Amino acid sequence: MENLTGKTAFITGGASGLGLGIAKACAKAGMNIVIADFRQQAIDEALPAFKENGWPAHGIQLDVTDRAAYVKAADEAEAVFGKLHVLVNNAGIGIPEGKVWEDDFKDVDLAIDVNYRGVLNGIMTIVPRILKHGEGGHVVSTASKAGLVPVPGFTLYNSLKMAVVTVMETLACDLQGTGVGASVFCPGPFQTNLGLSSGEVRAKHLGVELPPFAPPPPKDGEAPPPQADFTKIIRYPEEAGERVVRGIRRGDLYIITHADFKKGWDARAAAVSRAFPDEPLSDDFQKVFSILTYNPVFEKQTQVPAFEK
Repeated sequence: MENLTGKTAFITGGASGLGLGIAKACAKAGMNIVIADFRQQAIDEALPAFKENGWPAHGIQLDVTDRAAYVKAADEAEAVFGKLHVLVNNAGIGIPEGKVWEDDFKDVDLAIDVNYRGVLNGIMTIVPRILKHGEGGHVVSTASKAGLVPVPGFTLYNSLKMAVVTVMETLACDLQGTGVGASVFCPGPFQTNLGLSSGEVRAKHLGVELPPFAPPPPKDGEAPPPQADFTKIIRYPEEAGERVVRGIRRGDLYIITHADFKKGWDARAAAVSRAFPDEPLSDDFQKVFSILTYNPVFEKQTQVPAFEK
């Protein structure tokens, strides 16, 4: 989707962090912006920057777990800007983590509702509207680096982000030939306020707030990890937004922010490849079950050049 000028983007979780970075990048590309967010205060704080820059923007308070509210939000967005062209499923929450058997079932249900069902709610609500007007469009869903290479101790978060990756890989297949593209956004660490926003969502749904994040203490006999200068390695939401816009224009299936994680992905892919039995293939099986043995959508992903800051 090369030409974004005058098109409208509906961005969930768009009032802060990565979502706001994506919203600003889309606005710079000439798009109308709908910021849908759980927190009205965050929306109120985000919108003045759009007004100051002359970027058309509208805010809607939305809980992505509320399907009826999602329909009303989409109706409101169309009433303000007309047709919707780009959906960015960015809303998500952090999760109190540890060993999965120690998780609270209430946190499990909330995480599934927001991080997985919220994505499906967006696709099922917005995509039919994009297909109906026939002008083309794009869907981006935010997963994580953890959706490609799992992080130890984060079973619930890893699995839900992997689910989002699979949703978007399948959606890309289902949308072929429609003029609507699909990308999964897999960011690494960025400077965001996910902890704050997650705490507010958790407080509203469960009546409790997230505990403050603290890195796990070193095990007995282990030296503490070296202190890093995060000012040299942390990335900012504005860069994430520019990478997403580039991915939309290129039609990338995967939008990945950190080349540093390729080593982990290569190791995982190699491990899976080694796990296939060293046995001859069956031509009959390949013919009968070709839909199970190969997915042509992966061929569409071309080499991504270095990002120019």
